Amino acid sequence: MTRVLALTGRRPSGVDRVCVAYLRAVLADSVPCFGLVRTGLGYVLLDQAGMQACLEALEGHRSWPVPDFLSRIRHRVNSPRQVPDTMARQVAVARTRPRGLGRMLRRRLPSGTVYLNVDQTTFSKRVAQAVKSVNGAKVTVFLHDTIPLDHPQYQTAHSVQKLEAILKRCATYADLILTNSHVSACDIARHMAPLGEIPPVEVAHLGVEVDFFEVENNGGVTEIPAPYFLCLGTIEPRKNILFLIDLWEGMAERVSQEEMPRLVIAGRRGWESSEVFERLESSPLRDEFLLEFNDLDDADLLSLMAGAAGLLFPSHAEGFGLPPVEAAAMGVPVVANTLPVLREILGDYPIYASVSDVYQWETIVGSLAASRKVGSGSKPRFSPPTWEAHFNTVLRVT
Repeated sequence: MTRVLALTGRRPSGVDRVCVAYLRAVLADSVPCFGLVRTGLGYVLLDQAGMQACLEALEGHRSWPVPDFLSRIRHRVNSPRQVPDTMARQVAVARTRPRGLGRMLRRRLPSGTVYLNVDQTTFSKRVAQAVKSVNGAKVTVFLHDTIPLDHPQYQTAHSVQKLEAILKRCATYADLILTNSHVSACDIARHMAPLGEIPPVEVAHLGVEVDFFEVENNGGVTEIPAPYFLCLGTIEPRKNILFLIDLWEGMAERVSQEEMPRLVIAGRRGWESSEVFERLESSPLRDEFLLEFNDLDDADLLSLMAGAAGLLFPSHAEGFGLPPVEAAAMGVPVVANTLPVLREILGDYPIYASVSDVYQWETIVGSLAASRKVGSGSKPRFSPPTWEAHFNTVLRVT
């Protein structure tokens, strides 16, 4: 709930969307539920009605509150924490300073409570010990991937240290680990093996909201002449956007302007990416054949995807890979690096090409662009994994 409430005023990332899906699922289930929120002053506990109020505010069916006195004195002016902390306190059934967390949970939660942590970064020792102090309580943690440990060159040193600490806490306190793919499950087992006995690991592919896939064109954003290709996701080194910039600049030297497709890069600017930002800003193709959008809403992103000649996904590593799954569900061609997790989730749907083979990528892009221009591109449908199937698994094993 802490991460869900932090979404106030910003577009959700992939993990954010998983957290919101879990909130909807536990509210829809017949089992009573509670929500734990970490605020600037401690912890607050929400009952089902309080969690429902938070969801209604996120979905625009309820107004967010004006920051209260505690939020105004605790956080700086215009801090993004003011509104969610106020909301959490307004709908709370109990609240405590950090040292009283265990006592609050023992008083309020029934025996046999299952604690579900979906945003692994909030899984602290304090929370784990407090939950375990409840009679018969069990801890379930969703681990999204081990990329910081497997590919530290694409991460900050802090993210590597944080994941190492999370895995140690899982080895000590978790009764069950959930994850999004068999590839992630194998990686988790490999990294946790030296820590002792590994909790059971259950795989449940993430769901895709299929009701979003009736968008016909990109009319919601600045009109982009076809054909264009889309790269969707946070702009960070792991996504390998430099490869696409190099590819496009190389194509521009060999392809006439009339035949040159556009590359649309859509996503927030991330971390450790100064070289990528510099190339994006200094490229001679910028604003003509290289377009960047950093803050589009879901409707605009889906419209862009619907009109694309293809989604390009040269990522170095993924735990799941949500953008290509969404593109496939819309019938949009996907060109992807040869990652095992994409073969697990998408099978033979994408056109796979190693990022070591620039010529193959250029050939594929040219072919898809030509098909789009003459309107001959077919749109086969892919049946994506569903949240219903995901939660049939999760609620069965937790």
